[in-house]
Amino acid sequence: MSGLPDLGHGVGLRREHFERVLAGPTRVDWFEVISENFMVKGGRPLHVLERVRCDYPVVLHGVSLSIGSTDPLDWDYLDRLRELASWVEPAWVSDHLCWTGVGGHNAHDLLPLPYTEEALDHVVARVGAVQEHLGRRIALENVSTYLSFANSTLSEWEFLVQLATRADCGILLDVNNVYVSAANQGFDPRTYLEAVPPERVWQVHLAGHTDRGSHLLDSHSRCVCEEVWELYRFATRRFGAVASLVEWDEDIPEWDSLEAESLRAREVQREALADSRMSD
Repeated sequence: MSGLPDLGHGVGLRREHFERVLAGPTRVDWFEVISENFMVKGGRPLHVLERVRCDYPVVLHGVSLSIGSTDPLDWDYLDRLRELASWVEPAWVSDHLCWTGVGGHNAHDLLPLPYTEEALDHVVARVGAVQEHLGRRIALENVSTYLSFANSTLSEWEFLVQLATRADCGILLDVNNVYVSAANQGFDPRTYLEAVPPERVWQVHLAGHTDRGSHLLDSHSRCVCEEVWELYRFATRRFGAVASLVEWDEDIPEWDSLEAESLRAREVQREALADSRMSD
């Protein structure tokens, strides 16, 4: 996993902020873009991305790979993703460890897998096929969960780590999702983080969630809460200076508020790294 660029701290590139980002400069280090929003022929989105790419590193983050589905891989989708990656030259390409549909029907959601040896074998093979087709390794993100499968024989973190090791892919570690899933499922989020090998973590996600009383919802609609910031400190002490990104996809704020969240992530990481050096 050596050779990955140290991107620093970024945010998602969203339509609401196009004009502000193009006006520049900003105080963020890089941008993550939703791959599917730019898998088009021409138009303003590609024009904006071309200009942004001149000034910032970019990561492609997909939502439609459906790596865990039993449907065949969508080779047309992968061809278009490969074409986009060839043009953008992203730092890396990522998607989610989930399935998004079956039988040709798209659920438009990131659905969790049963954590079984059979499912693991299935996903390892599909990741290998995807990476061969794209000509690059990818990173997969842990999704937030609200239920568990009765037939699971592995914990989520055991499944994720074995997948990354056997398929030789990276991990996009969503710290907010770990926190949300831990609250919903009743496990210790630090146990999850302690099980993940640092050399497999390419990137970290941070986001705000919504407390629904009976469960936490990964809404990406507000600031990062203090508990997730504290878990990010713990993650930084374990994984080091990993490229980190703030997601905000609903009730999107003005640019200054989003930028402030990224700047806070930078400061939290700096403090956690200093604490680690002090304790060594």
